[in-house]
Amino acid sequence: MLAAMMGGLMASLALTPTAGAQMSGLYSAEVHKVIYPAPSAAPAEIEHALMVARREHKRVILDFGGNWCPDCKVLDYYFHQAPNATLLARNFVLVDVNIGRFDKNVNLAKKYGVPLHKGVPALAVLNAHGRVIYSQKNGEFENMRHMSPESVTAFLTAWKPAR
Repeated sequence: MLAAMMGGLMASLALTPTAGAQMSGLYSAEVHKVIYPAPSAAPAEIEHALMVARREHKRVILDFGGNWCPDCKVLDYYFHQAPNATLLARNFVLVDVNIGRFDKNVNLAKKYGVPLHKGVPALAVLNAHGRVIYSQKNGEFENMRHMSPESVTAFLTAWKPAR
């Protein structure tokens, strides 16, 4: 029964065998998890994240995506697995920005230099004062289903604040 459920899960995500092996811990609850809140929440969540980042000497990651996006679900899963969960918690405040069907928060993506037409998930990293220090320009994470958790580790390590 479990094998049938996992097989269905892998098929529904259209994972490659390599990514599927890495994702063996991704249960159906994760697949159906709502990651991105209502699009209208984004501006206030970004302001709150910047306040927390200033207080805790962290950076802010803006994760532009949609709850319909399988690659966004994979990125979220990788964010919350070791060692990424620890790197994220110690160094960043994560804001999930709902783009709807590429028709919501387009102004925020533009403001932070993220070209949504290149694909999602799309990331931007801000310093604690809201200045963009990285914005994804070429859809680097749009194929998360074919990437490893280590690619997320490398990203988090590269953009964490100097201590």
